[in-house]
Amino acid sequence: MSEERATKIWELHQSLVSRGSAGAECEQTFSFLGLTITVPPQVLAIGPVSYLLGEAVLAETGSGDRVLDMGTGNGVNGVLAATKGAEVLAVDINPHALEAARGNADRNGVGDRFEVRHSDIFSAVDGAFDLIIFNPPFRWFAAGNVYESATTDENYAALTRFFRQARKHLTGTGRVLIFFGTGGDLDYLHQLADEEGFRRETVSQHSRMIAGMQVDFVTYRLS
Repeated sequence: MSEERATKIWELHQSLVSRGSAGAECEQTFSFLGLTITVPPQVLAIGPVSYLLGEAVLAETGSGDRVLDMGTGNGVNGVLAATKGAEVLAVDINPHALEAARGNADRNGVGDRFEVRHSDIFSAVDGAFDLIIFNPPFRWFAAGNVYESATTDENYAALTRFFRQARKHLTGTGRVLIFFGTGGDLDYLHQLADEEGFRRETVSQHSRMIAGMQVDFVTYRLS
């Protein structure tokens, strides 16, 4: 990535952090793909392009699948998977996110097949999954607080560990749905996927202007 591009992404990150902090002063409730999702101030809210991954989850999940929602946040993608009859393990390092995810699963009637667990990537995850869902932080800067940790992953340490360990947590026909964009280093994600031998398919994509910069968003299926 060029120095100019990295500088633009840093400026975008600062703009989004400022906007997010200003908008996250109270609990918010969203109607999203048939769900009611409540998000506390310490957890990243549902955004304008969240449907790209959400719709992919609904299309990809089968009844009886074992699903891992990595970095669950408010829990929306795991809850969507559970509505399709999946057994879901939702993990996060943010305790506020785990509480929100549990509440949203119960609120939407899928709490009986939705487990939450504190885990740093796969540190508290066991077994193999038919589907892993991951909406990772897009950027590689250090997080200033727990809220910001949902949007930035210092030196992509967590993203790198995810790719290095993901294959051993997939069944023979298991797949990954991962959401990313050019608001981060998309080429690095491609590199990690290629190094670990994943076949990459584009499921959905969308471009929009954010803070004067075009950002391309994409959901991939990795198998």
